[in-house]
Amino acid sequence: MLPFDFEYYRPQSLQEAVDLFQSLQRQGKQSMIFSGGTELLTLGRIDLAFTEAVIDIKDIPECNSLQVNEQRLLLGSALSLTKIEEANVFPLLTKISSGIADHTAREKITLGGNICARIFYREIVLPFLLADSQVLLSGPLGERIVSIHDVFQEELRVEPGEMLIQLAMESKYIRAPFYAFKRRQQWETGYPLITIAALKIDQRIRIAISGLCPFPFRSQEIEASINHKGRTIEARIDGALAVLPQPILADVEGSAEYRLFVLHNLLFDVLAALDQVQG
Repeated sequence: MLPFDFEYYRPQSLQEAVDLFQSLQRQGKQSMIFSGGTELLTLGRIDLAFTEAVIDIKDIPECNSLQVNEQRLLLGSALSLTKIEEANVFPLLTKISSGIADHTAREKITLGGNICARIFYREIVLPFLLADSQVLLSGPLGERIVSIHDVFQEELRVEPGEMLIQLAMESKYIRAPFYAFKRRQQWETGYPLITIAALKIDQRIRIAISGLCPFPFRSQEIEASINHKGRTIEARIDGALAVLPQPILADVEGSAEYRLFVLHNLLFDVLAALDQVQG
C-alpha cells in the first residue's frame, strides 16, 4: 500500500495524454507519467516518491510498437522487458534485459520505465547508446525525434510533460558482434556491481557501462583507448581506466577500488571476445 492517494488516468492516445498533463498542470496538481509503475510502488512505500496523479501510457498504441525490417528496429517505450526478451530482435538488448531483476519483475518493468528510472543502474539504455539510437518524444510542444546522445546525459533530460514514446536504430546494429556481462557481488538476481555492454561496428569496439558511476554512460575517450591497436592490450585498458567519468561508486555492493578491479578484468574480456572479430 502507498501512504498517499492519487488520481489515475489511462489515456488511449498521445494527444489525450498530453491534454491530461496540461489539464492537471493548470489545476496545480503534481503528475507523473509512467508505463510500468514498479518504481512508484517501490519508492512510494518508503516516502521517496510522491504524486497527485498518474498518467499511465501503457494503452497508447505507439508506445507498444515493435517493428523490425532490413532498415531499422523500432521499439515502443511501454514494451515490458519480458516482451523484449521473447521477441529477441536485438540479441545484445535481450542479453541486457534478461539480467535485470527477476522474471516476475521483468513482466512489469518496461523499456521506458527503466530508462527513465530514478535508480541509477538503468542498464537497458546501454544497447541504445551503443547503437546511436533515435528517440521519439511527445509533449505539450509536439513531437520531436532526437539522437539519444542529445537527451540522455547521465539521465533522460526532457521538457516538462514530454513522454518517451519510441526508440529506433539502424538494423546493422542488431546484427553486429557483441559482448555483455553483469557482475554481481551477491545473489543471482541482486543489484549489479557492474554491467558492461560492447558492440563492434565498422571495425571499432563500442563500450557502455552501468554500475561504475551513479549513472550509465558511453565514453568516446574510453573507446579511443580501447581501439588503439598500436598499443598493448594492457596499455589500451590502462588508458581507458585513466579517462573514466567521476565519481566512481562506493557502496554496499562494492568499494570504488573493487569496482575498478572488476572493470579492468571485464575490459580484458571485451577485447578477448571482440578484438579479432570482424564487425
